[in-house]
Amino acid sequence: MPGLAAPLIAWYRDAARDLPWRRDGFGAWGTLVSEFMLQQTPVNRVIPLLGAWLARWPTPSALAASPPGDAVTQWANLGYPRRALWLHRAAVEIRDRHDGVVPRDVDALLALTGIGDYTARAVAVFAYGDRHPVVDTNTRRVLARAVEGRAQPGPPHKRDLAAMEAELPTDIPDAAIVNAAAMELGALVCTARSPKCEVCPLSDLCAWRAAGYPESEDRRRRQATYEGSDRQARGVVLQTLRQAAPAPVPLVAILADWPDTVQRDRAIDSLIADGLVEAVDGLLRLPGHAAS
Repeated sequence: MPGLAAPLIAWYRDAARDLPWRRDGFGAWGTLVSEFMLQQTPVNRVIPLLGAWLARWPTPSALAASPPGDAVTQWANLGYPRRALWLHRAAVEIRDRHDGVVPRDVDALLALTGIGDYTARAVAVFAYGDRHPVVDTNTRRVLARAVEGRAQPGPPHKRDLAAMEAELPTDIPDAAIVNAAAMELGALVCTARSPKCEVCPLSDLCAWRAAGYPESEDRRRRQATYEGSDRQARGVVLQTLRQAAPAPVPLVAILADWPDTVQRDRAIDSLIADGLVEAVDGLLRLPGHAAS
């Protein structure tokens, strides 16, 4: 068994959080929805909205039968609402290409809208029990520190999959646990800014610790301030349309008191370009909602 695997497995069995998508019988559709929601969004915000989503749309075909605007509305405050549109499109593709069943094959998953290397492998591993390396931001940080001796990982790269593959046991269930454990360790212990090295199960193996915790360039993208940003303006537009849905809202009433009219117009134009909003006869509405 590779060097990191045994301590990760032992730690995970004691320390893993009880999360809905880790429970038996959660299913591939639930796993796929949770992975979409968890992108750049904290777990505590996802859990209640995930439950409501799956209660409303328990299958891909159920979501595909609803207008995409309903998905944008149900997305609520999760942020990055294009994910809701992508998930809706993926549901349509699953219905039309795969008879309503989330595919197991990684290449078939990658062919769905909004799914990349991480999500495709996460579904194949955690929903279907296959053996693949699963790499998210937390995993990359654990590998950078424990294996490479660097404080922070570099930009995402295909070689990350090979690095994680090298740490996986040949036993398929154990490999799934190591994938989950590396992510959990990065989320709870080997954090970006305040790592808890004193309780880390990899402390005796960690190359970064052995090297004396050298600093390395932090090349993570910095998110711009939200207050007063285009993102905030976009969010207010969508919130206005969600509250009115399915009825449209006159364009002149959208952000009428926003202090920067150029920014307001830019936000509305960008939402239209992204397919999150439709403009019809001076009205704005969520996609797929007929004007009344």
